[in-house]
Amino acid sequence: MTRQHRTASETETASVAAQLARSLAPGSVVALTGDLGAGKTAFVRGFVEGLGVDPDEVTSPTFTVIQEYGGGRVFHVDLYRLTGEEVDDLGLEELPEGGGLVCIEWAERLPRPFS
Repeated sequence: MTRQHRTASETETASVAAQLARSLAPGSVVALTGDLGAGKTAFVRGFVEGLGVDPDEVTSPTFTVIQEYGGGRVFHVDLYRLTGEEVDDLGLEELPEGGGLVCIEWAERLPRPFS
């Protein structure tokens, strides 16, 4: 299923994200796209807050690539600095297997659709 939302503020983005997080089935993947500064990390802050996780834990994972919040309830992935081959080596398909929700920033860099 594909949903697209356009928001006008960080607060509005966080609200949409929190509502979405509460509505998703375990193991769901959220693909985030947009230019630098578009609010992808702000979305993830709202997303984790919607699940009862402290949003202050969320930082952009640009250099660590994958961060985990809430004891594996949310995985936050940032593909900005990676090539398709490097993305393949991450094993992203395994992240949702334990029921955690996955938010992928720069999802347009995935070498193929996430299944």
